[in-house]
Amino acid sequence: QVQLVESGGGLVQAGGSLRLSCAASGITFTIFRINGIGWYRQAPGKQRELVAVISGGATTNYADSVKGRFFISSDNAKNTVYLQMNNLKPEDTAVYYCNAKAFGTDYWGQGTQVTVSS
Repeated sequence: QVQLVESGGGLVQAGGSLRLSCAASGITFTIFRINGIGWYRQAPGKQRELVAVISGGATTNYADSVKGRFFISSDNAKNTVYLQMNNLKPEDTAVYYCNAKAFGTDYWGQGTQVTVSS
């Protein structure tokens, strides 16, 4: 059974930083890294959007809106992917979801709220 457990959300002032964590279990972590593991977010009234992803083993991709501010990384020993978020802006406020792909299936975490106050 695949589980993605997120942590690290919260309330922060604009310009601040947060680090999200997503602990994955149920499938060999390398499979997630090859197929894609990363973060999406959904703000109220908006569609869920890709924030950052690791795929192909080590290739990273970012939404244009977060390039240079957010950084995705992973710890294979801990089966965990991280999202370091710096210089946060009010428009980054959203529920952040961990996503992992394997064998043609998308797996999702429960989501963690990030709120950035101005």
